Amino acid sequence: MLATATSTARSTRATSTARSTQRWIDEVTASLVTGQYVDPRSAKKPFKEYAEEWRAIQPHRPSTAKAVAQHLRCYVYPAWEKRALGAIKPGDVQSWITSLTTTHKLAASTSRTVFNTVNAVFRAAVRDRMIPHNPCTDAKLPSVPRKKVVPLAVEQVRTLAEEIPRRYKGLVLLGASTGLRPGELFGLQLRHVDLLHATVSVEQQIQQTAKHGVYVGPPKTARSHRTVPLPRMAVDAMKAHLRDFPADGPEGWIFTAPQGGPVVYTHFMDGSWRPACAKAGIPKGTGPHALRHHYASLLIKHGESVKTVSERLGHTNAAMTLNIYTHLWPDSEERTRAAVDKAYADQSADAQPQVDEAA
Repeated sequence: MLATATSTARSTRATSTARSTQRWIDEVTASLVTGQYVDPRSAKKPFKEYAEEWRAIQPHRPSTAKAVAQHLRCYVYPAWEKRALGAIKPGDVQSWITSLTTTHKLAASTSRTVFNTVNAVFRAAVRDRMIPHNPCTDAKLPSVPRKKVVPLAVEQVRTLAEEIPRRYKGLVLLGASTGLRPGELFGLQLRHVDLLHATVSVEQQIQQTAKHGVYVGPPKTARSHRTVPLPRMAVDAMKAHLRDFPADGPEGWIFTAPQGGPVVYTHFMDGSWRPACAKAGIPKGTGPHALRHHYASLLIKHGESVKTVSERLGHTNAAMTLNIYTHLWPDSEERTRAAVDKAYADQSADAQPQVDEAA
């Protein structure tokens, strides 16, 4: 009896093992056929080794490349430098995200930016069949408190334009009347400005690189390529600027550094923008992007649609515009009440009994 029971148990275990083996073979075969197979040896590659390979082939702009390298060096490699790609689990990622705010004291928005870098590395690892799943999926990120944009008033912009060095007065007025990003303003050449038809074309931008160099590259996104109408004040400002600071031919820069050549952001901020803001009584910490917000607020105040504001600013979509500026659209409470009251008033009139004149 005992021998029979033992034999039966062995047979059951053998059958179970055979079924598990066959199931594993079937899964591997299916993944090979569908191109989803991941060699377990790939997952053993150290995170840093793969991340550096990934970073080296990315088509990042200089500023983005610098930020990505800093994210990895300062906040990621200390935690996972020698960890194998496949050994980093969702729980490890969640714990690391929490440490960004608790240990490193990063702001929620910065933590999200650093996380995006790590998430990009793991997404690439999944695409490269290094690991089967992205451990960043469904991670919980710190919430970012929404800050309401407070645009500069017209008088503040006028005062700023008077206080800033004369070579940048036109830059302030052009930024306030077109909503171009700082890099887009710095990247303007004479060929981009059509004073006859009162338009400016955004085809490139300038970004600062290491050691105060500059990089001329494409606009931020595909939607950032755009043509913006110039109001009369912008045309007049450009005429005055080009009279005092002529561009060197069609390829010449509209705005230049005091020593010549394109504007370098940090030099512009330290030597011109911040001192001018202080003289104009503009709050400390206000950057050139405030001119873009000012332009958007003027369009909204004068009844432009979300679609138009989005197109002028070169936003990716209208949702992005609403996310930033929704609080600036005029309050429609009275229009809402009037619309409903009118509808019901019309219905009440229609429902009035008809008087029989014959009676």
